[in-house]
Amino acid sequence: MNAQITPFKPCWWLKNPHAQTIAATWFKARKRAGTPDRVELPDGDFIDLIWYGESTLNRPVVLILHGLEGSDDSHYVRSAVQVLEQAGFRVVFMFHRGCSTEHNRLDRSYHSGETGDMAEVMAHIENRTEAAVYAAVGYSLGANALLKYLGEQGDAARVERAIAVSTPFDLHAACIKLDAGLSRVYQKHLVDRLIQRFEDKFKNRTSPIEVSVPALNSFLMFDEYVTAALNGFDGALDYYARSSSRQYLSGIRKPCLIIHAADDPFLPDTCIPLADELPDSVQMLVSKNGGHVGFIEGCLRPGRWLDGVILAFLA
Repeated sequence: MNAQITPFKPCWWLKNPHAQTIAATWFKARKRAGTPDRVELPDGDFIDLIWYGESTLNRPVVLILHGLEGSDDSHYVRSAVQVLEQAGFRVVFMFHRGCSTEHNRLDRSYHSGETGDMAEVMAHIENRTEAAVYAAVGYSLGANALLKYLGEQGDAARVERAIAVSTPFDLHAACIKLDAGLSRVYQKHLVDRLIQRFEDKFKNRTSPIEVSVPALNSFLMFDEYVTAALNGFDGALDYYARSSSRQYLSGIRKPCLIIHAADDPFLPDTCIPLADELPDSVQMLVSKNGGHVGFIEGCLRPGRWLDGVILAFLA
């Protein structure tokens, strides 16, 4: 591991995983102005992007992929955009299909295993800047999709290096974890947002599926009756089996750093990949504490340990 990367040490009052996960939302960097861009996809749909930084061909580009129901306003996105731009990178933020301010045209939705959209965006960036994407940073759902893409593509992946943060390596196990104990709070918050997005999208257009919204009270039910149905999977379990990133790790050939906390409230620690599952190109950094996309360190002046690790790896 790079000598510049120091172990994560939370303040004593932020060792609890839920405290880490929630406290991270309190430390939002200033939202920076960017330039919107739209990528037209071969299937007739579109992906929206935001470009940050000066428009020069010699600045390396870092692509940021958000988590479930995330956006350019997510705390981890704001922070990453700020530190990466200040470090001299040009940053491109990608909205997953249907997650920008305008609903996507097709009935299909975004999901944890979608990698084709990412590939189209990388090709678009390459065509526009005349250089391959220098790095991609994925968070949570975005990290799962990124690792799956890297494993599928191997040497052909259109990115030079990658970082995956708080990855739900096993989607079924994550689903079970989020349906137990205090983690149900996160499940309710996220499922409610998914339901709201689904209802808003089909408010003025015919939905291809009929579903009882009150029955969508967990990730398993939402994925069974909505995610799987809209995206061609044979139910939630088929979606989880085909989309979980853990099975793709051995195929990764580009330099990759995986950052995870053993106490992540979104995933049991038994699902963290073992050393013999990782190829030489992949480094795994697992801390005892950190929560889900948390990693807030310092007591008197709390700050984001995660951003320093990302900069150190990219350097």
